[in-house]
Amino acid sequence: MTFVRVALDVPLSRLFDYRADDASAADIGLRAVVPFGSSGKTGLIVGVADTTDQPQDKLKPVEAILRDMPPLPGDWIALCEFCNRYYQHPLGQVMSFALPPMLRKGRLPKSRGKGRGASCKDAREVVRPPLLAEQQVAVEAITSARGFETFLLHGVTGSGKTEVYLRAIDAVLAAGKQALMLVPEIALTPQLEQRVSERFPGAQIVSAHSGVADAARARGFLDALEGRADIVLGTRLSVFMPLPRLALIVVDEEHDASFKQQEGLRYSARDVAVFRAKQLDIPIVLGSATPSLETYQHAISGRYRLLELHHRAVAEAPPEVRTVDTRREKLQDGMSAALIDALAVRLERGEQSLVFLNRRGYAPVLACPACGWVSRCRRCAANMVVHLADQRLRCHHCGLEAGIPKACPDCGNQDIHPFGRGTQRLDAALSERFPQARILRIDRDSASTPKKWQTLLAAIHAGEADILIGTQMLAKGHDFPRLTLVGVVGADAALFAADFRAPERLFAQLMQVGGRSGRHDLPGEVLIQTEHPGHPLYRALVEHDYAAFARTQLDERQMASFPPYSFQALLRAEARDMAQSLAFLAAARAAASPLTGGMVDLYDPVPMRMARLKNLERAQLLVESASRPALQAFLTAWMEQLHALKAPRELRWHLDVDPLEY
Repeated sequence: MTFVRVALDVPLSRLFDYRADDASAADIGLRAVVPFGSSGKTGLIVGVADTTDQPQDKLKPVEAILRDMPPLPGDWIALCEFCNRYYQHPLGQVMSFALPPMLRKGRLPKSRGKGRGASCKDAREVVRPPLLAEQQVAVEAITSARGFETFLLHGVTGSGKTEVYLRAIDAVLAAGKQALMLVPEIALTPQLEQRVSERFPGAQIVSAHSGVADAARARGFLDALEGRADIVLGTRLSVFMPLPRLALIVVDEEHDASFKQQEGLRYSARDVAVFRAKQLDIPIVLGSATPSLETYQHAISGRYRLLELHHRAVAEAPPEVRTVDTRREKLQDGMSAALIDALAVRLERGEQSLVFLNRRGYAPVLACPACGWVSRCRRCAANMVVHLADQRLRCHHCGLEAGIPKACPDCGNQDIHPFGRGTQRLDAALSERFPQARILRIDRDSASTPKKWQTLLAAIHAGEADILIGTQMLAKGHDFPRLTLVGVVGADAALFAADFRAPERLFAQLMQVGGRSGRHDLPGEVLIQTEHPGHPLYRALVEHDYAAFARTQLDERQMASFPPYSFQALLRAEARDMAQSLAFLAAARAAASPLTGGMVDLYDPVPMRMARLKNLERAQLLVESASRPALQAFLTAWMEQLHALKAPRELRWHLDVDPLEY
């Protein structure tokens, strides 16, 4: 009798055995339809054996082994097993997450490609821009790598990192191999896909992100699995694409928080990519103008190989960065006289400007000065944002909406005001001040669909906008030749945030958005409005000195034993009542105490910074260790204890390894 071991999409850390007399070792990696509970499920076969440790008379037979596609290879299964172990997530759920929805349900797309795509060496010749000396050194280092090596390509904005990626990919395709390129956000994928397609017209390129339809996503997955895809270009989920001839992985903007999944399987695509490169013994390139401090520390310590691009590839010099001291200046609609004057100068020259404010809506809150009422969300520990154009209050966390009241709901005062400013309010103020200017606001409200986003980008490139007002959507990956001024409004709030990662995120954000200015033959300027012009973060920005900023931050983190000098995991719980969440975490902490071995620190359970979200009260428990192996061993043992705890039915909990949000 033959038995198959199947991984199923259920929240249980175990596999399931079934009888399958026609199964063989060749079926490992195939999908199987099996009975489970009152209905059937589709899972993945991860083992075939002649014996089982389960009572044989109680085992049910497999309903069908789906042999309509090649089996998923052993390295793909091993990648999922790594995520299962490291992120403490059930293997069946990891595999289900990594598969496209259509394949997960046991179906195949109606049409599939045939044969391998044309090789780039058979394609027409393309024009490649000449390399700077630093770019040439980087390309030679990457293409001469033999086996696993992690490169940090640290280049200032506009230094031509993408050209280095493309040259390295060119060498891989010329050898008949495959390349995987990860980008942080869906908004960056279409324009990069166009550039890659123009560069490699004979290559078969698979685009993989959440905006791809289910059937197309399944076809792309099969093209990769069956060796037809030459290049896979996508967001974090594409790290799980099966590629039998994979020879290079590139992670662009490696520092970006979008690479960390924040629900379900809470994995870091960057870290999984590094593991995959090591697993396959191939090079990986992590690129950024502002590397994450974890990555930079690995580079300066010698664990990663540092490749630096100090010069811009097109523009002669980086933009001039200046701080505008707003302590003794009365701002006009949130803008300083220096910023207003600079905008006027660009309008006269026919150049583009960008005013950066990372807060959408009209104002962050509506308030009553008489009684102190504010527009709080009843479902979250957050304020509802004023969207004046729609006459709505909206919670940006749970989506709750309400009309803007005509009077204070508590005291009846009709003189209620929006406080603070968002992109919509800035739009209104600039439209009044510069009535002749063509002003374009770009945020999640104005670019709510991919089609609207592409329309806005096309308008900018066509020169149909004079002043852009944007959030972080415009901060990275864009190249606007006539944009010469970036004004930053409202950045100070992140300087003194409770999150120890806030300064790192702010520096990266401002460095990136400033890098949109002066990327071609026109000189650029960046004006940062601040009440703290002497702050070390701003001084480093003015001097374009990432290394100085990183050293300061790393020294502070080392003194505080924060990552990368420690390793962390967060156990989070949420319930209708905060007492339930805290009680569960207290029980979890008690269960953890005997397991630490003196190598793991346990902190007290506390409410999360946003203690209530969508009517659920949330709390967390931090565990920390100076040793990653010690933390992993502890987490494996702790998970068994956690599953044994009797939690209230309405309580939900999860573990987040290497958390980015606290």
